[in-house]
Amino acid sequence: MRSAEEIAGLTSWHADWSGLRVAVLGLGVTGFAVADTLAELGAELLVLADRADEETADLLGVIGVPLVRDGLPEAFDVFAPELVVVSPGFAPHHPLVERATSRGIAVWGDVELAWRLRDKTVRVAEWIAVTGTNGKTTTVQLATAMIAASGKRVVACGNVGVPVLDAVRDPIGFDVLVVELSSFQLHYLDSMSAWASVCLNVAEDHLDWHGSAEAYREAKAKVYERTVTACVYNIEDEATRTMVERAEVVDGCRAIGFGLGLPGPSDLGVVDRIVVDRAFLDDRQRSAIELTTIDELEVVGLGSPHMVANVLAACALTRSLGVAPGVIRLALRAFLLDHHRTETVAEADGIRWVDDSKATNPHAAAASLEAFDSVVWVVGGLLKGVDVNALVAANAPRLRAAVVIGADRSAVVDAFARHAPETPLFEVDTADTIEVMPTVVRLSAAVARSGDTVLLAPAAASMDQFTDYADRGNRFATAVHEMLGGRADDHEPPAPPRDEL
Repeated sequence: MRSAEEIAGLTSWHADWSGLRVAVLGLGVTGFAVADTLAELGAELLVLADRADEETADLLGVIGVPLVRDGLPEAFDVFAPELVVVSPGFAPHHPLVERATSRGIAVWGDVELAWRLRDKTVRVAEWIAVTGTNGKTTTVQLATAMIAASGKRVVACGNVGVPVLDAVRDPIGFDVLVVELSSFQLHYLDSMSAWASVCLNVAEDHLDWHGSAEAYREAKAKVYERTVTACVYNIEDEATRTMVERAEVVDGCRAIGFGLGLPGPSDLGVVDRIVVDRAFLDDRQRSAIELTTIDELEVVGLGSPHMVANVLAACALTRSLGVAPGVIRLALRAFLLDHHRTETVAEADGIRWVDDSKATNPHAAAASLEAFDSVVWVVGGLLKGVDVNALVAANAPRLRAAVVIGADRSAVVDAFARHAPETPLFEVDTADTIEVMPTVVRLSAAVARSGDTVLLAPAAASMDQFTDYADRGNRFATAVHEMLGGRADDHEPPAPPRDEL
């Protein structure tokens, strides 16, 4: 039986992991990556998952790792693990997690494990860490594109792209990992020392998982701990500045702000529609470096305020690595936004149909709504314990109407009754997933007028009625095109996302 000190000292791929008894909780993409990695290192494993995709379960059998689906507490006790590695969906109040912590067993997430194993190859990557309530994936993709354009070998990983454990096991290795981190992953993270880090913004989300808004913020703040070179924060979000001020960082690490206004020294910002860097140059008191313009960003769909903020954050992260301004500009000109992020799926009869299914919380939905003047708003779903009253009140003046979806619509309907009683409100009460979006489109088309935008920005997660936010967005786009009967451009559905965190 290894001591807690011995387990804490496992900080290298080349340490002795053989025979270590590890319980892996969950068998999604993350859980399998954990099991596959630790099996390669010779650990003794048991995967505990009451739900498991059959194909993944079969792969687990191929690598010789046992899976238990029933009687999980009893199997946990019999196995008596020395270490527990959890998938992101396992909240700290989950019975198996509480079982481990009450017995003093170390509980890690996959990112904690990956950080400890990052030295498998001679080429040890620097980590760029990205979190925030909204904008994480776009910022990660932007930073990855900029770094790749500079000639470095880079990969987007973590909560987007490939699992971070697969990235650290790549046989060639990478120069840089751009790691998207959800609050779930950060909760279980205690060792990471990123080259540069950012929390883009903070708004209430995942309160059902964390238990409180304070616990959620504390998890997000972990991204800055032990940062080496640059803690990037949002000038317009005081919470992120406070996180940086409180973080224990490596000596010499700088605080770098980004915002949509005029930048101060050590900031990135916007001057006369020019995106500039006043942080990564010698004479930052009197000079600035042009990186791109708002006009250029608008051409590639990055011109809305929240997208410009993502661009600024990505620029700050990549400038900390020495990526040249000209390289950043070229990467931005070639950038393609993902589907389901303020994506126009059709325009006909003066009405624009926009899929922002990725807006899975009120903060994201607010940014999307602010981009349009007159909106038929498709809203609702799995609220995750978050209050939508303020969102409804703030946006009532721009609403032509609202169409409410979701298995439980009461909180949204009540918010409209209190804060926007004059807004025409339609409920989609079908329990059949296939019928939800055709009903949404039919109701929206009946009320929308020329100049309006029908906006799917649900401010909620999708899993109460759909597989994930991509499924929700794809069904919306399909229903729009079926209703229009070919009067708009075709929409090509993307592959579904890996996680919705």
